[in-house]
Amino acid sequence: MEKKSPNGKEEIGIEEAFRSLGKFFSWLDERISPSSEFREHMAKSRVECLKGIRVLIDKRIDDLEKRHPKKADKKATRVKVE
Repeated sequence: MEKKSPNGKEEIGIEEAFRSLGKFFSWLDERISPSSEFREHMAKSRVECLKGIRVLIDKRIDDLEKRHPKKADKKATRVKVE
């Protein structure tokens, strides 16, 4: 589903963006010969793209953990009774 951004340009959702990226790589795979140097570069670029996404996900996880820190496990305290 496309939305209008504040600057008037149409935007696509993240799901559609990743779906489109996947379709692009599939389209390339069907049209490039297996021994092509281009194919080798594209395979490496896919890996780099996924590593970049992993960095974004890790950053988001860190931000969420800072905003909602884990509660420390309650520990029993020994009390001397007379």
